[in-house]
Amino acid sequence: MNGTRPGTVAAAATAALALGLLTACGGGYDDEAASDGELTVMFGSSGEAETAAVQEALAAWSAESGIEATGIPAQDLVQQLRQGFAGGNPPDVFYVSPDLFQQYAQGGSLYAYGDQVEDADDFYPALRDSYTYEDELYCLPKDQSAHALVINTALWEDAGLDPDDTPATWEELQDAAEKLTEDGRVGLAMGGDHNIAGTFMQEAGGWFLNDDGTEVTADSPENREALDYIAGNIDDGNFAYVNDIDAQSGSEALGNEKAAMIVDGGWVTGAFDNDFPDLEWKAVEMPEGPGGQGTTVFSNCWGIAEASGDKDAAVDLVTFLTSAEQQQRFAEGFGAAPSRESLADWTAEEFPEKAAFNAGVAYARGQVALPGFDSVLAEFTTGLEGVSAGSASPEEVLEQLQKNGEEALAEQ
Repeated sequence: MNGTRPGTVAAAATAALALGLLTACGGGYDDEAASDGELTVMFGSSGEAETAAVQEALAAWSAESGIEATGIPAQDLVQQLRQGFAGGNPPDVFYVSPDLFQQYAQGGSLYAYGDQVEDADDFYPALRDSYTYEDELYCLPKDQSAHALVINTALWEDAGLDPDDTPATWEELQDAAEKLTEDGRVGLAMGGDHNIAGTFMQEAGGWFLNDDGTEVTADSPENREALDYIAGNIDDGNFAYVNDIDAQSGSEALGNEKAAMIVDGGWVTGAFDNDFPDLEWKAVEMPEGPGGQGTTVFSNCWGIAEASGDKDAAVDLVTFLTSAEQQQRFAEGFGAAPSRESLADWTAEEFPEKAAFNAGVAYARGQVALPGFDSVLAEFTTGLEGVSAGSASPEEVLEQLQKNGEEALAEQ
């Protein structure tokens, strides 16, 4: 699944620049470009399989509609979209991630077409919320994946743990991590970014914002409990951030046995297939914390440019691409988990190894999508690195997150 992994400070800076250009250009889209009977579709691909699947779908729609749809696999989606919007010639249809969605919508660059989709309620609520701005559903989520706990089952059994006895609570997760930790291997590895922290914050009963996104709730007892849990286990050697154990990704940490368990999203399954085909693993839903179940869901949506001269055709194309039948083809072609609730049973039956990733979306929260909040979360990620290194405390990091978040919210 492309474009849903945690970002970097550099990416946040690029997004901020994009916002400035999009806002500046938003007023220039009052008149649609003249229709030329063609559509351009820009997407960020996870690899050859995704590129082939999208191109095949575009060709099928073109054959049915009689309108040519040209697919453009982006090398740098954010940069290329920024250039297209700045030049007044964006693609008609394109992938949009939650962290950029509201920036595009606020800047007047996105066409809101959700009210033209008869079965929009079939898409998971958390995903619809990610692409709703000022009570309008702007674009349809193309797929989804949520955090889950992924276990190296061979190491699990070697440690004398029952194959069927997987962690259901934080206490059980900590206990298992202690038993799995040994010289050269940590019990649990995870990314050291705000997305992973956010999943644990949910499990403690906290989150970055209140339910309607009008108040920052970062500096709370629940969030402190989550960060204390992570930091305490890192200090004890049971947990580690992936970068701190000389791994580039969770899949590498698990596949090379630098960790016995990882927290990761459904995209990790493709990495296992490609890089560690003999790895014995399974995924289970994230263990419950003091606040119950929680996880973060990641997605992209199919955005349509306000500047497009072919909006009707673009909506028809997106309706085709997000149909149940086409989402099934994408799932079979490159592993994208459908964003429609009506496909939940089909997905579980066809891809049982991904059941835990797909189950989480029912109670997950989507990524924070407020304009300007990406830089706030990037600084929070830096603060988390300080907690891991012992140069900052969870309390200090959350206090700064609260301050920065309130400043960003006041600018809305």
